[in-house]
Amino acid sequence: MIKRNMKLYQKKCIPCDGNIPPFSISQMRYYCKKIKSWKIKKNKFYYLNKIMKFKNFLESLKFVNKISLIAEKENHHPDLKFGWGYVEITILTHAIKGLSESDFILASKIDKLSNS
Repeated sequence: MIKRNMKLYQKKCIPCDGNIPPFSISQMRYYCKKIKSWKIKKNKFYYLNKIMKFKNFLESLKFVNKISLIAEKENHHPDLKFGWGYVEITILTHAIKGLSESDFILASKIDKLSNS
């Protein structure tokens, strides 16, 4: 049963087979209000991006490992780049060449990680 007021991080990412359209600009803006400090960017396609700062390389690596566990559980895998004191996360749904609800769900789950 899906609760009407369910938080994004409480939802499950849904695998995309490419049969849905990517989010419109208004849908992206609506969902972006539900996540913290993510930017909607566009190269060829729209994607979510966030850069997080950490004390050192080890803290960055630990956070990447936590993200990896969530990504595997959700079967939705972000692009991760990290180094000394930072993690950069890029999320999009490759099958639709844009953003879907699952991208925002994953971003919200990553946000919840950083609060714990």
